[in-house]
Amino acid sequence: MGLVGGLLGFGVGLPLGIAVAYLVHLRFFAPRRRLQDPIIRPLRDLDSETLHTTIPDIPLWVKCPDYERVDWINKFIFDMWPFLDKAICNTIRSVIRPTFDQYVGQYGIKSIEFGHLTLGALPPTFQGIKVYEMREKELVIEPVIRWASIANVIVKVKVHSFQVSAQLLDLHIMLTPRVTLKPLVPSFPCFANLCVSLMEKPHIDFGFKLLGGDVMAIPGLHRFVREKISKQIANLYHWPKLIQIPILDEASGATKKPVGILHVKVIRAMNLLKMDLLGKSDPYVKLRLSGEKLPSKKTSIKMSNLNPEWNEHFRFIVKDPETQILELRMFDWEKVKMHDKLGMQVVPLRLLTPYESKLFTLDLLKSMDPNDPHNKKNRGKLVVELTFDPFRDDSNSTILMSDGEGNVSVKRDVPPSGGLLLVSVENAEDVEGKRHTNPYAVVHFRGERKETKIIKKTRDPRWNEEFQFMVDEAPVDDKIHIEVVSKRRGLRLPFRNKESLGHVDINLVDVVNNGRINEKYHLINSRNGMVHVEMKWSTV
Repeated sequence: MGLVGGLLGFGVGLPLGIAVAYLVHLRFFAPRRRLQDPIIRPLRDLDSETLHTTIPDIPLWVKCPDYERVDWINKFIFDMWPFLDKAICNTIRSVIRPTFDQYVGQYGIKSIEFGHLTLGALPPTFQGIKVYEMREKELVIEPVIRWASIANVIVKVKVHSFQVSAQLLDLHIMLTPRVTLKPLVPSFPCFANLCVSLMEKPHIDFGFKLLGGDVMAIPGLHRFVREKISKQIANLYHWPKLIQIPILDEASGATKKPVGILHVKVIRAMNLLKMDLLGKSDPYVKLRLSGEKLPSKKTSIKMSNLNPEWNEHFRFIVKDPETQILELRMFDWEKVKMHDKLGMQVVPLRLLTPYESKLFTLDLLKSMDPNDPHNKKNRGKLVVELTFDPFRDDSNSTILMSDGEGNVSVKRDVPPSGGLLLVSVENAEDVEGKRHTNPYAVVHFRGERKETKIIKKTRDPRWNEEFQFMVDEAPVDDKIHIEVVSKRRGLRLPFRNKESLGHVDINLVDVVNNGRINEKYHLINSRNGMVHVEMKWSTV
């Protein structure tokens, strides 16, 4: 036992002692690197080999005519940088603080705080910007950013009675992002979403000290960490992958509005894969329209069938037929475990001609990655029929038809049919309950029920929420029922949990005839309560 303990102590103590000795050497005995002024020489004095090594450092606006010089932006950032540095650092402190607090009290940690936080005196610079001429509804720019900062970030962690410090310094970043502003809208800041992806693998370099010792000076570790970080960032955000940042909220009304209805008929599938061990497959199809946050729609399940027939109909609200796609995913239903994926396929809506049905026979794929070797396997076929019915431009029988290239034709004398009813519940005024006032609105139409969010403790709630109802016939003889209800928060008796603050029934004949109504309505069973509702009817 003593021999084993001795060998174990030697095996653990030797590498630990070498590591501690190396850190002490780096902290107290290693020579300090000092920054020296660069030697500036004219290009005509350089030989060919030196010129080749210098080419990557030449700004892109010199080498590529597509990139524009933006010195004025760099001058602006340079003058603003002292204030931007403080503002960004204060934001970092406030954002990171909750994360630090999560670890306090765990593993003997008593406190975590920034000892020093600055991004340095050198701001990032734009070495050039390329602007792409795209469709009028989006703007695409590619800036080339380089940042050789002298950042200094020190984090101090107090564990029991010891204090451990980690320092990040001299952060260098080189990246070429693609920034897409879309869609462009007539509301400030004039775009609804900001999409960012990287066109090249980023270059990231930095120094890192632990307990005062330069960890990055350990042989092989510096290159490994640098390549690992660059690779992970590229895997997450390298084009075509992107990060989408919403700028304008959907309730603001600046985002895209519905322009038509997509009718989907899932007809049949053929020669599907056999997934069950003792049987065949139990297939069903899930359908989803890109750009929507609504849950997917799905067909019925066909038990033990490799050539199922559905002939089931679905409808989707279309907002941008030029960019949206219909996603079709087929699964094998399982009673206990997760449902197996049989295949998938997509159909861009730009392939459809308005008011014309089109039949698609789709080869099912493992994924939409063109380089995926699993796509070579035959997974069967899916047959669907799609029809896109755009809304009319007004309440008469004239319809505008577009071929997707800016050419518009007129189609007249189309008989009236169904369409889309948009109901926007804006706000309520002077609503008050006997026991509590936490109002929300409930909309009832043709058996469908939809609710707004709850606004706590107010007599004048503002919801600004829009609901959509697809109908087969114009609702000229229908009414829509809107009720304002207050809900008590917390655990209460069921019969005292909710209280009606008033309701109203609105005839829809004026909405159908005029196309739009925006009015305030007095609430029945309420002393002075009113509700503000905007409704729009679009016919296909």
